[in-house]
Amino acid sequence: MCGRNKTSRAPSITTSPGQVLWAKRLRRSVGVKTVQQAISAGRAIAGWEVDRAVREHINKAGYGEQFIHRTGHSIGTDVHANGANMDDLEIHDERRILPNSCFSIEPGIYLPDFGVRSEVNMLVRPKAAEVTGKIQREIVII
Repeated sequence: MCGRNKTSRAPSITTSPGQVLWAKRLRRSVGVKTVQQAISAGRAIAGWEVDRAVREHINKAGYGEQFIHRTGHSIGTDVHANGANMDDLEIHDERRILPNSCFSIEPGIYLPDFGVRSEVNMLVRPKAAEVTGKIQREIVII
């Protein structure tokens, strides 16, 4: 499982204070759909492919220079595990996302006055990939 449970998996969910760019939710969805389509088609997908798909959409929205980190990371018994990272920025991670593994998709945009990062965690099965937990759709000002 990927999320809080008795198997000691360590999810990492980030929340963002203040104003939120609604476009972020769409960018996060691009990463989710990229993984789901590849897995359901029986195609292996590498971490860099997820990062690139999300990054291209953020670039098209004009925020490419404000997206300064990888899209996500693997999750295991530690929050940051040793599986594939969703990364085409820092290391171009060519490792494949393996069946029965968990990872985050958490793109962020950081502006001078505020920043926002929106995260979901995913579990990849042999023939499907799913978001674990509830997807936040409402703005929560902290």
